[in-house]
Amino acid sequence: MTAEVWITGIGLVSSLGEGAGPHLAALADPAFPPVLDRDSFAPCTIHPLPALPFEAQMPRRDLRQMETWQRLGVYAAGLALDSAAAKPLAAEIDLMVAAGGGERDVALDQAILTELAAVPEAERPAWLNQRIAGGLRPTLFLAQLPNLLAGSITIVHGVARSSRTLMGMELAGADALRLALSRVAHGGSAMTLVGASLNPSRWDELMTYGTAGLNWQAEWLPVAQRPAPGGICLGGLGCFLLLEEAGHARARGATPFARLAHVGTGMAQRQGQDTATASAAGLLAALRDRLRPGAAVLSAASGAAATAEEAAFLASTGAGPARFTADVLGHGVEASFPAAIALAALQTQAGLAPQTLVSGFGAWRGEALGLVEAV
Repeated sequence: MTAEVWITGIGLVSSLGEGAGPHLAALADPAFPPVLDRDSFAPCTIHPLPALPFEAQMPRRDLRQMETWQRLGVYAAGLALDSAAAKPLAAEIDLMVAAGGGERDVALDQAILTELAAVPEAERPAWLNQRIAGGLRPTLFLAQLPNLLAGSITIVHGVARSSRTLMGMELAGADALRLALSRVAHGGSAMTLVGASLNPSRWDELMTYGTAGLNWQAEWLPVAQRPAPGGICLGGLGCFLLLEEAGHARARGATPFARLAHVGTGMAQRQGQDTATASAAGLLAALRDRLRPGAAVLSAASGAAATAEEAAFLASTGAGPARFTADVLGHGVEASFPAAIALAALQTQAGLAPQTLVSGFGAWRGEALGLVEAV
């Protein structure tokens, strides 16, 4: 028999700001204007991060050893622990992090590429090793490692029971939630902190998606209105959730935002008959007996080609019309699905939706469905 799992802590930061207020306002108004930066990385548009008081969640000495995506993740993790009143219990909390590849030192990359043209081809491998080793500060080099996000959360907040890092674009964020939910529901953990972060204000990040032709480079449009094949507008996003076994939460007097009833993930090949829709239909089968007609729907779709397929699938479920979180948050890759679950929990606590179906088809690979319900 599995235990009920509650979301008792939410740390959410985006271009809109932090916390429930601005995010609930965006959900309540279909015409809510997004915060956009059209100029810094033209022709790409991003949803930029606001200025954040990082020192409120971590000492300045630790800040100096982190790049922005790590600071954002540590900050959001601290907000989640604060909202659950769980920082005194940090040593008893498990950690599940979805991470990208870290941040590069773009200035150093540019300098190396400029100098490389003058180096004889036979000498380039040795020259590159020497230049990179000498150019990066040790602390900055370590800051690029994805596992260091989990390590920094452990160091700063003391979350120390166990730790796991997953990588793999959108699916990493969804799978982190799926695994965390399963561990808590089956007695492997009483509390698990799970989430991810993304800093979009980086040429190296935009180049990663640009080489695959995934960036949206025309005038900004809501994701459902972007003509085929669509495209991504990255968004600054940090989201961590504290998942807690219901009995444990009751015993310490914690107030839940919502119940996380289910998370399922798939990974269709998206060619031939093995489509994202077929994968999602299999995931939906596990929810059919529980999903109520007219349930609210939040989609973490990226805006890329699979968005149209996801929208058509959601329309066939019998649930309500889908709201696309990327319209107001931008696409946060690993953080997108956790953020959509967080938004669902916030609107549940506010009495706006007793049940929300959350979906997310990855830009390239990966499908996810989650169900959030009132307690």
